[in-house]
Amino acid sequence: MKQCWRWFGPQDTVALSDLHMVDVEGIVTALHHIAPGQVWTDAEISKRQERLAAAGFAWDVVESLPVSEMIKTQSREAAQHVAAYKESLEALARHGIETVCYNFMPILDWTRTTLRAPQPHGGTAMLFELLAFSVFDLHILARAGAEEDYTEAQQAAARARFDEMSDAERLALKNNIVAGLPGANDTWTVEDVRAQLASYADITPTQLRQNLIDFLSEVVPVAERLGLRLCCHPDDPPFGLLGLPRVMSSTDDYAAVLEAVDSPASGATLCTGSLGVRADFDAPGFVERLGDRIHFVHLRNTKRLSDDPQRPDFFEAAHLEGDTDMVGTIRALLSEEQRRKAAGRADWQIPMRPDHGQELLHDRTADSMPGYPLIGRMRGLAELRGIMVALG
Repeated sequence: MKQCWRWFGPQDTVALSDLHMVDVEGIVTALHHIAPGQVWTDAEISKRQERLAAAGFAWDVVESLPVSEMIKTQSREAAQHVAAYKESLEALARHGIETVCYNFMPILDWTRTTLRAPQPHGGTAMLFELLAFSVFDLHILARAGAEEDYTEAQQAAARARFDEMSDAERLALKNNIVAGLPGANDTWTVEDVRAQLASYADITPTQLRQNLIDFLSEVVPVAERLGLRLCCHPDDPPFGLLGLPRVMSSTDDYAAVLEAVDSPASGATLCTGSLGVRADFDAPGFVERLGDRIHFVHLRNTKRLSDDPQRPDFFEAAHLEGDTDMVGTIRALLSEEQRRKAAGRADWQIPMRPDHGQELLHDRTADSMPGYPLIGRMRGLAELRGIMVALG
């Protein structure tokens, strides 16, 4: 696999020049300053490529070319936003970028309730706690009908937690959830979230999946003509929040969508950390079932902290220490690469990146972007690289 690294652009706290010491082989980045639904122009793409080239890197994967809420809900301006998406794909193809990651998560992208939970070794890790999220949902957002998503015991616990929190703790929780984590498509306020929720009032999981299929039916023929590979990132976490539907939370979800839009240009971003939150997720099995459509891989690990089969608490574990069988997953991915190579596929080498990471050593004082510290990810890449070398 090609060992890549996510870089968030000029505002990233990690310098591109430092990545040569990490032996990074390629860069995953995006034009986060361009709002969803707007066109990525040749000038903006060139500017980013020139910045990377000056540091000795190429732009290997786009993560992400965002799908706007208008497209997800098929509301006003959806057709205009789809047209802009196609135009952006045309521009990316002109600049030789072939792999484009996106997601179809409603309103909130990936969600955590604590950004720096202390770990026994002295570092920190990101954490999702359902109780904390219920405090936000029931008492900060005060979503209409939220009580239906929680038992009486959970509601009582949320009330007690909310009452004991300081104003600063409530503000931190709110910001962790709505302000947008690194790579999120949008930054919201509580009022924005309430307004956006109204646009999903009548959208069922079946309808949202159809909206995804409709979107892909529009853009995949363009991608196929251009020689691009689109790959959908899974829901993170892989279960419903705020009463919103989720449609890319399991292997079966991926199989259904990839079968509906059956093209080599439509594929999957396998994120072992997102899908691995589910107790029933089999990462090597995902590769064995859908390997020929995997265009990009995020290798990270999560550890479940509760027995709730539907919405477990979890934290970002070290890359080899969580619930996902990382050795088995890498073994399956290397086998998939060999199958592709034997078949003569030009895209036989799958780009990967060490996703997320615990804050270790000087990460703790480096003001790292949440989830994206230098040392924690470097440790993860070193461990993953060791597995690849051993199995290769």
